[in-house]
Amino acid sequence: MEQETLFDNRNKTAPLADRMRPETLEDYAGQLQLLGQGRILRRMIDRDEVQSMVLWGPPGVGKTTLARIIARYTKARFINFSAVTSGIKEIRDVMNEAEKNRAMGSKTILFVDEIHRFNKAQQDAFLPFVERGSITLIGATTEIPSFEINSALLSRCKVFVLKALTEDDVVELLKRALASPKGFGTWNVTISDDLLKLIAVYANGDARTALNTLEMAVLNGEGDGINSVISKATIEQCINGKALLYDKNGEEHYNLISALHKSMRNSDADAAVYWLARMLEAGEDPLYIARRVVRFASEDVGMADSRCLEVAVAAYQACQFLGRPECNVHLTHAVVFCSLAPKSNALEAAYNTAAEDARTMLDEPVPLQIRNAPTQLMEDLGYGNGYVYAHDTKEKVSSMQCLPDSLKDRHYYNPTEQGVEKRVKERKDQLEAWKKWKRADDKKKQQ
Repeated sequence: MEQETLFDNRNKTAPLADRMRPETLEDYAGQLQLLGQGRILRRMIDRDEVQSMVLWGPPGVGKTTLARIIARYTKARFINFSAVTSGIKEIRDVMNEAEKNRAMGSKTILFVDEIHRFNKAQQDAFLPFVERGSITLIGATTEIPSFEINSALLSRCKVFVLKALTEDDVVELLKRALASPKGFGTWNVTISDDLLKLIAVYANGDARTALNTLEMAVLNGEGDGINSVISKATIEQCINGKALLYDKNGEEHYNLISALHKSMRNSDADAAVYWLARMLEAGEDPLYIARRVVRFASEDVGMADSRCLEVAVAAYQACQFLGRPECNVHLTHAVVFCSLAPKSNALEAAYNTAAEDARTMLDEPVPLQIRNAPTQLMEDLGYGNGYVYAHDTKEKVSSMQCLPDSLKDRHYYNPTEQGVEKRVKERKDQLEAWKKWKRADDKKKQQ
C-alpha cells in the first residue's frame, strides 16, 4: 500500500515517464471517447460525482495517471493499493481509515492496480465499503473485467474501456517531453520527426515504453552534457533491432498486408514469408496478422484443404500464448502452409451470392417442413409437416426442400476441382442428382 499526496514532486533523477506524468485532463493523452467535452466520465469528474469504476485497457495507456487526476479534481485523498503485495489485513486497515476520513467529511479514492490479481475473498472485502460510500474504488486491469472481477463487486462499478494510444498521441507525448522543463526542455536535443515516429511505432500504443525509449536515446545520443544528437542507429540499439519505417495506420500498413495476402493467394511461399517478416520486424501486432491468415484460410483455400483453417487458428492461439518474438515461427508455419495449399474461393463466392439474395429479395418465410413445433398450436398450424429425419432413411438424406420456393433452384456453393474440393464437388453432384431423381420418383408415385 502506498499513501501519497495528490502529486508528489518528482526530481530529475526519476525516470522520464514518471516526471512527465500528466497532472491535468488537458495534458492527458488520448481517451477522448471518455474524456472529451460532454463525455460521461468527463462530466462525472467536472461535477465531482465520480463513482467507483474499473479502468480496463492495455499497459501504458494511463490508467494510474487518470486515477490520480480524478483524485486531484475531486479533492480526494489518494491511496495507491497494490494487488500484488496487499492482503485482507491491509485492506481492512485502509478501509477503517477511510471510514474515519468520511466521518470528517473527507473523500478517499482507493486505486487498485491489477485488481484482477485479487482473489475472491480480497475483492469481497471491498464490497461493504464501496456500498457505504466510504471509498471510491478505482480498479485498473488489463484483463476482461467480467472474467476476472467478482460479479458482486463489478455490479457496483462502472467499467470504462481505455484504448491504446494512437501513433499521433505518442508522437505528441514525445515532443512534449522534449520541450518540457520536466523532461528534456533544458537540453539541446536533435531528433527528426521520422525517428519520433519510429519510437511511437515500436511503443505500440504504450506511453511508458515510448518515453523510456526516448530517454535512453537522448542519454546515449552523440554529444556531451546537455547536447544530444540522435541518429537512426541509436534508435535501433534502443529498441534492440532494425528500425523499419512502418505506419501501422497508414498506407504502408495496408500495402504490406496486401502483399502478404496476395503472395499467399499466388502460392508464393517465399514472398509471403518475406512480407510477414517485414511486418513483424517493424513491430506489427502478430495477432493482427494471425487474424488475416485465419480469414485467408477460408476465403482463398476453403474446402480445397480445410486443414488450413485448423493450422491458422492454431497459429493464432500460439500468438496469444507466446507473443512475439516466439510466435514468429508459428505465423511462418501458417503462412507457408496456406501459400502451398490448393486454392479455392468457392466459400467466399457462396456467401457473397447468398448475402446479395438476402439483402435484395423478399424475406420469405421458412418452409413449414423445416420449422420446429414445440407447442400444440404450432403443430396445428402445420409446423414440421413433411419433415423427414435424414437419419431414418437408408441413404441418410432426403429429397426434402429446404430453400424457399423462389430460391429452390439456386446454387450458392459451387465447388472447384482444386485439392480435396474435387471430392467435395463429386459428393455434392451426387447428392443433387439423387435428390432430383428422388423428387421425380416421388412425384410419379403420387400420380
